[in-house]
Amino acid sequence: MAAVGRLDGGAVSAPDGQGDGPVSGRGSSPPWRTGLLLALPAVVIFALLFVAPLFTLVANSFRTQTGAFTFGNYVRFLGDPFYRDVLWNTLKVAALTTAGCLVIGYPFALYMRGRSPRVRNWLALLLLSPLLISMVIRAYGWLVVLGPNGPVAAVLTWFGIAPPQLLYNDTAVLIGMVHVMLAYMVLPLMGSLDRIDPTLVPAAKGLGAPGWTCFWRITLPLSAPGMLAGAMIVFSLTASSFVTPAILGGPKVKLMPYFVYTQATTTLDWPYAAAIGFVLVVVTTGLLLGYSRLLRRGHGEVVFG
Repeated sequence: MAAVGRLDGGAVSAPDGQGDGPVSGRGSSPPWRTGLLLALPAVVIFALLFVAPLFTLVANSFRTQTGAFTFGNYVRFLGDPFYRDVLWNTLKVAALTTAGCLVIGYPFALYMRGRSPRVRNWLALLLLSPLLISMVIRAYGWLVVLGPNGPVAAVLTWFGIAPPQLLYNDTAVLIGMVHVMLAYMVLPLMGSLDRIDPTLVPAAKGLGAPGWTCFWRITLPLSAPGMLAGAMIVFSLTASSFVTPAILGGPKVKLMPYFVYTQATTTLDWPYAAAIGFVLVVVTTGLLLGYSRLLRRGHGEVVFG
């Protein structure tokens, strides 16, 4: 066994040359400092592009058009039943879009899970294809499909059914938003489903558990983190979406982003537009935090039941 000598300063070396050389703790940075330096560019970009505009938004929401400090913008919003109904309708559309994406996306994610890599690639391309097209083009495409002379109305007329009004209402907005947001639900679900041990369900079936029990007691709870992540992404993006609701819903569908736009560009009331936007941010964030806490129990694990 080679002898080990200690040099001055505390470094350790092997006299027979078999070691890697002197090892010293002097001069090395602590792990937290290295991590901070690596994260610093991302933190700076986040602060400049998100935190600073948010503070500017909040500051403007407490001012009048002349620059004086006031709470009047929030009093005006919270005291008006019309704007409260707009807030409620925005949250309702976001919740229904999230539910629609979950109902359609979960079976799709389960189907993708059991397919070969080649088939999964084609299905992923199909899933992501709406995101490769401009949102304006997508929305106008749905205008053609759902219009009175579109294919949906033609099929219903062929069956002798009078086509209902499919445009400029909540139904059109929901169809367009589910089409856009479906990928944001399926991708987190795929991540959770792929992390499930593939031997759990066969083992449960070997012990006599039926297929539905395996899904309800194994697959669904273990995929809950993906459901939570997908629901939070879809809900927040839908609540703040402007282009698709504006084109498919028009002025008849009252949503918060539409009123932020009109207040800022039509009436030029920037402080009130900032107040409406900040109310939407606070309410959406609070609901997402409550939803996250509702599904989290124990030591931070996401479960059902």
